[in-house]
Amino acid sequence: MLRARFGSTTEVCAALHIDGFAGLEPRYVGPPLPEVATGENVDFWGIRTTRVTYVGGAYQEQSFCPLAAAETIDDLARYPWPQVAWFDFSTLPEVARAARRTHAIQCGYMAPFYQHILLRGLEQALLDPLERPEFTHELLQRITAFLYAYHRRLFEVCEGLIDVAQVTDDLGSQHGPLISLETYRTFYAPHHRRLIALCHEFGIKVLHHNDGAIRPFLPLLVEMGIDILNPVQWTCPGMEMSALKRDFGGRLCFHGAVENQRILPFGTPEDVRAEVRHCIDALASDGTGYILASCHNLQPNTPLENIVAMYDEAYHYGKR
Repeated sequence: MLRARFGSTTEVCAALHIDGFAGLEPRYVGPPLPEVATGENVDFWGIRTTRVTYVGGAYQEQSFCPLAAAETIDDLARYPWPQVAWFDFSTLPEVARAARRTHAIQCGYMAPFYQHILLRGLEQALLDPLERPEFTHELLQRITAFLYAYHRRLFEVCEGLIDVAQVTDDLGSQHGPLISLETYRTFYAPHHRRLIALCHEFGIKVLHHNDGAIRPFLPLLVEMGIDILNPVQWTCPGMEMSALKRDFGGRLCFHGAVENQRILPFGTPEDVRAEVRHCIDALASDGTGYILASCHNLQPNTPLENIVAMYDEAYHYGKR
């Protein structure tokens, strides 16, 4: 829709004044991945997805969790854990230097809780810390061991060329946390802390994505060193923007916030413009510390006029 209105992707970004991040990742050169049916994907973890079509678009929905049936630490030992040697990092510095002439570089994605869910399935991942604490510690240690080694190699090869990396996870639902703060502190926080420290060792800012009502986790996440918080889903309990800015604005840059469950898809262009002003007034009340974006990927039922209104209002009102 946007290309039909404005032309190429480059022309879309220019027309809407979008700079955004540039990204890069190494080339996979590991063992051949299994063949899959049309519409299916499999990655180097063995996680499979299937293309599911919705009104106006499609998503790759997970269809297979490779460790769903694991019960013991021996089962984890038999799993073919990915290796850093499966990736070719050699071309990344050249690509990064070229991209960095015009863009900030975001590179790296570390999400132990999310990877736990992808490997085990959501329901089992939520039960694991309660039913199998020793198993869960071993699983998370193995996940993080790969993430740490992979990203250390990435950061070493591209030293001085990466601006932002993600140490991230989805700990919240629409109404409250998915897990308790105690469970987070015991099982996941040590791995987040280690990965955040790795980023900071290389002078890289940490973008932390965390949907939903995650206010109880924020003091600890900020203490551990996250630098950018996304998506600021302000309609959820505890996520009021003015309070977040008051409590954490001296240590966090906020990213996202423009409401995309009601206003962007179903509001008028003026509703969208008002929402943009609302977000800027709350999260950039001191004139800094906010990167405006929608609260999630723009969905295919979002009217083109509302997308244009969001970026146009951000460009003009944001310069005041």
